[in-house]
Amino acid sequence: MVRPAGRSETDSLYFTYPHFDPPSAAQKNAQQSAAVAIVGAGPIGMTTALALAREGVRSVLFDNKATFNDGSRAICIARPSFYILEQLGAVAPFLEKALGWTMGRTFYRGQKILEFHMPDSAEEKFRPMYNLQQQYIEQFLWQSVNASELIETRWQSEVTHVEDVSGGTRLCIRDPTGEYHFDADWTLACDGAHSQVRKMRGHRLKGENFEGRYVIADIQMDHDYPTIRRALFDPACRPGGTVLIHRQPDNIWRIDYQLKDDESTEAAIDENAVRASVASVLEELGYNGAWELEWWSVYTANTLALDDYRDGRVFFVGDSAHIVPIFGVRGLNNGLADAANIGWKLGWVLNGKAGETLLDSYTPERRAATLDVFANASKSARFMTPNTHGWTLMRDAALSLALSHSFAGELANPRQMTAFTYSGSPAVLSDDLAFSAGPCAGAMLPDVKMSDRYLSECLGEGFTVLCFGAELAQGITEACRKEDLLTVVTLPDTVAGTFAAGDNSAYLVRPDMHIAGRWQSVTAEQIVQAWRDVTFHTDLV
Repeated sequence: MVRPAGRSETDSLYFTYPHFDPPSAAQKNAQQSAAVAIVGAGPIGMTTALALAREGVRSVLFDNKATFNDGSRAICIARPSFYILEQLGAVAPFLEKALGWTMGRTFYRGQKILEFHMPDSAEEKFRPMYNLQQQYIEQFLWQSVNASELIETRWQSEVTHVEDVSGGTRLCIRDPTGEYHFDADWTLACDGAHSQVRKMRGHRLKGENFEGRYVIADIQMDHDYPTIRRALFDPACRPGGTVLIHRQPDNIWRIDYQLKDDESTEAAIDENAVRASVASVLEELGYNGAWELEWWSVYTANTLALDDYRDGRVFFVGDSAHIVPIFGVRGLNNGLADAANIGWKLGWVLNGKAGETLLDSYTPERRAATLDVFANASKSARFMTPNTHGWTLMRDAALSLALSHSFAGELANPRQMTAFTYSGSPAVLSDDLAFSAGPCAGAMLPDVKMSDRYLSECLGEGFTVLCFGAELAQGITEACRKEDLLTVVTLPDTVAGTFAAGDNSAYLVRPDMHIAGRWQSVTAEQIVQAWRDVTFHTDLV
């Protein structure tokens, strides 16, 4: 990560980085153990801590930095992630600052070949995608973390060792005053792509590396182009390459441009080379106004993952478990879904609301989601940066065809991220084949706008049963006396079509808004038993 000469790594044109002191001796002495230790206080670590706090579980966050990550880094937040942020009570500042967008345009040799529109309508609660720099993402999450009485954060605290002990884990922590040990029942590694915890535990990511290299450059300029994704293939400014442009808040624009095979990375990230490359892109866009260089970096596209996201009482979350190409903006969003998934499950186990077997569903669900991301992102990556001569010929032929045939332009569609369906998960029941339509078991619950609010606003903090029929709802309420575990909601007939539901139909929704099971016709007793099956628990009534 590089900034212009004369500026430090946190000397930004638009963002003021806070400074966090290491923990005091009194703070460390006051708490020497916790139910959960989280390594890494980036977006994934903080989201995981908030997900645990939502379940009433205390955690301690450790991070070796003294401030947030430098640079804008991950900038695109998808609609499913906004539902996660809303559940955690952190969404308000994101909505105020982020720039929502719904469409993109793709150009080949200066001619538009595709304009794609992501599913959206006035009935949707959130836009399909939002642009927001990672510094703000971390700042807004930190506001919620810092306000929580259930989360302690220890900055400038490097985890140098994680070992198994009876009934838990022991961490060795090094900070500016020395070293000490910290015991935790569970440890969650949220320490990113270069995860030290992953290395300490002897694991390595496996998968595919793509040859294409991109420079990311953030600039500040007063440019009136709308907030949409622009992709330029074989532009005059980078012949044979690809350029991506995104607008961000504070007049910051992200420009990603592909390096040629014969360009050395070292030469390409020289400040003069970056300035010249950015200037040529702006000329291609027809922009001739003033601009300032903010920050730049370089990346390659990879599809890498662990075979198992769990090692005993250590779980890997986000980039510590997997690395995905940025095409389709899936990296951050996939990590946030990891955090929400392990957060509610571990919280329920620690609270005695679920059996420990529930934790066995984390890897099957989230690794399957990652492999699905790989399948989609790899298509985009091969189109953006063909890794063989054959792929290059096919890509260029498709782009040439798109100049005169619109259908070919769809091959350049980045296929934005959508929530994964957890079919076959041990924490999801077999789908009821009596349904002819509607969201299946394992899918994320679709949000619908009702007369005075959205369906998502009717959900409880635990499991929710969506019932079609007052008699069924009354029976479930009577069968389940622990209201904090099951919230019963009777839905109006106006939304029955969305769920392909009839009288006595029901959907069982998990705390992460994924559907645990659905029934075209069901009894209260079957719902209670379904809850037991999904949570691996017997004590509900």
